[in-house]
Amino acid sequence: MSSPHFTPETAALVLIDHQVGTIQLIKNVMPDTAVRNAALLGQAALAYKMPIVMTSSQEDHVQGPLHPLLQQTMPDAYAARVKRVGIVNAWTDGNFVRAIEATGRRQLIMAAVTTDICLVFPAISAVEAGFEVLAVMDACGTDTQIGEEMARRRMERAGVWLTSTNTMVAELVQDWSTPEGGPLVMAMTAISPMLPVGWARP
Repeated sequence: MSSPHFTPETAALVLIDHQVGTIQLIKNVMPDTAVRNAALLGQAALAYKMPIVMTSSQEDHVQGPLHPLLQQTMPDAYAARVKRVGIVNAWTDGNFVRAIEATGRRQLIMAAVTTDICLVFPAISAVEAGFEVLAVMDACGTDTQIGEEMARRRMERAGVWLTSTNTMVAELVQDWSTPEGGPLVMAMTAISPMLPVGWARP
């Protein structure tokens, strides 16, 4: 089966539970890297006026609020975020699904704070609901390598496509010389492990 092509005209960005408490669960990559990659995906979506759906779980508990970098990068999507009351699989929250359907897009570029809990279930559920899903793996993470590997295998077997942030942004851009592409290649270059987690483009 050939991989579908995800474009700014056909896809929506979905970011799940990148909260200050749950980010600390990421161990297989630097937690700051996952946050920055999620923010870069947001920058790309904004550059191409793509719909963005954000969701969080129990912000007033240990999970805490969505990371400030995401709030700063995507303020409108943050204001419209779907606040869940503890549902693990975001796809079983009616408000979340309605927000997805309201985008009018049938392709979802998806990232979540933890691959093995926050991402695997809604990604598979979305495929089962007839969506094409591209999971951005370095904007997610897990606390163990076995958890990461099992989640990736399960998603792939269910029909979820896997990619990385840079590949995803390049797929959307197609041409770095465009008005959208130039700033995004600069943003990709700027994101490095040496940058503080509060970094955001002005």
